[in-house]
Amino acid sequence: MHADVSAIKTPPSDEFFLARQPILGRDQNLFAYELLFRAAGEHEDANITDSAAATAAVISHASQLGMQQVVGEQLAFLNVDEIVLLSDFVRFLPPHQVILEILETVKPTPVLLARVVELKQLGFKFALDDVVAFSPDVDALVALVDIIKVDIQGVARADLASLTRVLRRPQKKLLAEKVETQEEFSLCLELGFDYFQGYHFARPSMLSGKQIAPSGVVILGLLDLLKSKADDRVIETAVKRDALISLNLLRLVNSRAARPGQRIDSLAQALQLLGRRQLQRWLQILLYTAPGATVELKSPLLQMASTRGKLLELMSLKVTPNDPAAADTAFTVGIMSLTDAMLSVPMRDILENVDVADEVRAALIDHAGTFGNMLRVAEVLENAVVGRPLSAALRKLGLTVKEVRDIELAAFEWVQELALEVH
Repeated sequence: MHADVSAIKTPPSDEFFLARQPILGRDQNLFAYELLFRAAGEHEDANITDSAAATAAVISHASQLGMQQVVGEQLAFLNVDEIVLLSDFVRFLPPHQVILEILETVKPTPVLLARVVELKQLGFKFALDDVVAFSPDVDALVALVDIIKVDIQGVARADLASLTRVLRRPQKKLLAEKVETQEEFSLCLELGFDYFQGYHFARPSMLSGKQIAPSGVVILGLLDLLKSKADDRVIETAVKRDALISLNLLRLVNSRAARPGQRIDSLAQALQLLGRRQLQRWLQILLYTAPGATVELKSPLLQMASTRGKLLELMSLKVTPNDPAAADTAFTVGIMSLTDAMLSVPMRDILENVDVADEVRAALIDHAGTFGNMLRVAEVLENAVVGRPLSAALRKLGLTVKEVRDIELAAFEWVQELALEVH
């Protein structure tokens, strides 16, 4: 007997946030996202949940959750408990695009194991969440899942290698979660983990005395020229000085602006078609591309930075709808907020190489002002930590929970479209 959706207490449909946490492959490119849902208590710090009941509530509001809009072509990991697994509405989900993540609290009863087998026959795939030790319950579920997630913060470093050996099985993939440093990533890579979850890629250690790479200096210089309203010919000449930047710009404009059968071969034509505003955005995106490489939106850092940029731009347009200049500034704050991670150079050093407005500097260095408040909202959403800090930031901006969720979904969709354009 399957559980009835009405048995699950559904929070008000407008009172939840969606967090999207990247899962990377061994090449550090994007493999999937874990989707987490948080009930958004405006006044109550404790009203936070990532339980399967919250997941169920969102699935039951299927019209609000377009999977394509949220994750694009990537897979989506979703937390499920016994109630969700035994329900009929789990079949609202597209089997080819989701990994059902069985929570560590789920007991492998005969009924539950039979249901997992049934769902596997329908095409669903499974992960086992938060494994920190081997046990009979883990053993019973491992046989049925495709991916085993190990919470590396819950395992002593001395025990991680032996746990990994015990869990490794043919046709099973291992995923290290809560990987927060480059050292942890290197260790898990060496131990043979297939996938990695955690913000290690956005928090590399700063290298003292490191210089910004030449390509980064060129791009920062071009952004300076645009800000100072330099002549088109001066900008064109500056772009031409760097062949790789020229090639990337021509590739981008051909993917985006050209009509079928039309090819843009000159920088002058590209600049005319793009306009200065779009050129500035492409240059900000190119900051996240290694010298000589093509723009690759499977980079989780570029995905996160692009999402932040669009999120802040849309928040700004909601807060001050008649101020497109403020929206451009907000986009700049969002997309530049991770350049220190990309370049492994402190933000203060980066801003010494480009002349940004005082409010941009204040937002990027101190999270100060309206744009700093918007950046704080973006960071809180990424980490799925809601409650008072988020509620306070939203009150200062005059935004509602529903408005921010709609903005978040629109930002996700924009980044998916961007990825298709430059593919």
